[in-house]
Amino acid sequence: MTSAAIKFATDIGGTFTDAVLEVSGRLFSTKVLTTYSAPEDAILDGLRQVCTKAGIAASAITHVIHGTTLATNALIERRGAKTALITTKGFRDVIEMRTESRFEQYDLDLVLPPPLLARNHRYVVDERIGASGQVLRPLNTVEVDSLAETIVARGYESVAIGLIHSYLDGRHERAIRDALLACAPNLSISISSEVSPQMREYERFNTTVANAYVKPMMKSYLSRLGSRLQAEGADCPIFLMHSGGGIISLESASEFPVRLVESGPAGGAIFAADIASRFGIVKALSFDMGGTTAKICLIKNQTPTTSRVFEVARTYRFKKGSGMPISIPVIDMVEIGAGGGSLARIDVMQQIRVGPESSGSEPGPACYRRGGTRPAVTDADLTLGRLDPNTFAGGSITLDPTLSDAALIEHVGIPLSMDALGAAFGVSEVVDENMANAARVHAVENGEDPADYTMIAFGGAAPLHAGRLCEKLGINRLLIPAGAGVGSAIGFLRAPFSFESTRSVYMRLSAFDATKVKILLADLREESTGFVRSCAPSGAISCAFKIYMRYVGQGWEIPILLDANQVADPDGASFLSAFETDYSALFGRTVAGLDTEITVWAANATTEVVPPDKALPRGSSKAATSSGARRLFDPSAMAVVEAREYARGQLVVGHLIIGPAVITEAETTIIVPTSFEATPRSDGTIEINRIVKRARQ
Repeated sequence: MTSAAIKFATDIGGTFTDAVLEVSGRLFSTKVLTTYSAPEDAILDGLRQVCTKAGIAASAITHVIHGTTLATNALIERRGAKTALITTKGFRDVIEMRTESRFEQYDLDLVLPPPLLARNHRYVVDERIGASGQVLRPLNTVEVDSLAETIVARGYESVAIGLIHSYLDGRHERAIRDALLACAPNLSISISSEVSPQMREYERFNTTVANAYVKPMMKSYLSRLGSRLQAEGADCPIFLMHSGGGIISLESASEFPVRLVESGPAGGAIFAADIASRFGIVKALSFDMGGTTAKICLIKNQTPTTSRVFEVARTYRFKKGSGMPISIPVIDMVEIGAGGGSLARIDVMQQIRVGPESSGSEPGPACYRRGGTRPAVTDADLTLGRLDPNTFAGGSITLDPTLSDAALIEHVGIPLSMDALGAAFGVSEVVDENMANAARVHAVENGEDPADYTMIAFGGAAPLHAGRLCEKLGINRLLIPAGAGVGSAIGFLRAPFSFESTRSVYMRLSAFDATKVKILLADLREESTGFVRSCAPSGAISCAFKIYMRYVGQGWEIPILLDANQVADPDGASFLSAFETDYSALFGRTVAGLDTEITVWAANATTEVVPPDKALPRGSSKAATSSGARRLFDPSAMAVVEAREYARGQLVVGHLIIGPAVITEAETTIIVPTSFEATPRSDGTIEINRIVKRARQ
């Protein structure tokens, strides 16, 4: 992408679809309600609005970058294609048996979530690849041809093929695919040696099944989107944001739609990393709260932390282990069912619970006047004075405070003997504590203290709640970037083209083979850069390498980054030194007397990203002039106060705002707590800092 490019980015969320147009460095944005029956309708609506604001025709757009939750929603709601799984004889029930892990140890009535495919949709072939990659039992072509006829006769739309140890040798999977395509050339097929060539059959099979399950739907949707954009005049390349924080081509996204499962949140993490780079922040906590969920991610040295396995569709109070594992490169974040549309209720213990159920955009919170009767977080924010009913979503939606009050009283107030204001504060406190607790746990699991971090908040609802989260977490500095309401979509514009290739090749350091390692790393480099080059025909491509290591006998690995010398001249001693350094940082000690082993190798190829301009120093400060006052509930005073109100567009560098205060803009509202002060920065970011109380002399 060149500087002259006109780029359109759009993010489909559970409640809103965000649209951003970048023209000569200027951003034009809008939010529209997501249209579930035809998601492309909302995208076209957003496209027209931002083109009108920019004064350009859709035909001037040179790139479209898209992120979506459609694949995630299809997995959660189980409304994918009619799919079959073909696996090795004896392993038919792997995706149902799962692992030995119990996500709730003391629940004697624990019910495991059902697999994506029932047993009568799972088929076997009598073949076997050994753990070292050798063929122990050849594929029976007569058996495969017969099975292919059965698959076609039973009307399957998509097929997942996952054989034991195929990550080492995928020839049997490819042969089965060829036999199926010979019978049904239009059949959608996913093979594990391409989708997720990694060890651990449960995660690999489940990932391949998930890819096959959503592939026909996503291919159809992306085809429709391309046609609709072309008809609108935007006849240009379309790219997709993937879960690992980069951009891939439409063709790659259609073939591997499972890589899109966390595409929207990944864009948000890239957006936060860009802001961290502008301000030179070493430790940043990304907080993205939209209409349906909230996402929290740790960003160190301007780079989001990553993982290679995550879960979707958790069914047991969002506990880790209760969902479907997806084994692909992904930005590591914790997701909570806490957004503006999250619904509140009273449980059997007479306690307020919020989420994960969401009102979405249809019907939406009670105040939307679209038929919703149950109170959502947005209703609580409206009753607490955090939202202006006439300017919500840029004035496109007029909110009704009386409906919010009525819903809060009926569903929360009456059961707990509270008025509407008390019920609203209770709902807000519960959702804020849920998010704060998730941030604490996520930080501790990574050996970090959230109080050492700067929070970067974005998403339509995050600036409303971020100040309160900082109070709860002991965070002293909060940044609300320009365009925060559509942060994930802006992140799409900042992301590089990238693709991560992985390979499971088991190797103990006591039997380290430098020649084999060199060949393996070269193959991974070639594969990953090939994907990126298909999207970006010109320009430099860099490649970062990572290995996953553990002590022999341990169940899970930790990621180890390789430097240029280790890639050019692999050496077991340097690999061990890097492992012990990172292992000590995580667990406080190493384990003497145990051999170490490498299980997974990864190469991530990316195009170069232009470093953002650094934010200028704050300089001197002077009090800003408010545009009015608003009645706002102040948690520190436990009362409604008169808070000063400011229009973000009228603030300039050097203005100082003392909380409690409200800063308004088209797509979100910033709440400055009583114990904080805010000031605009040169890049349009609002910096909010805890007021330091000085002792009297």
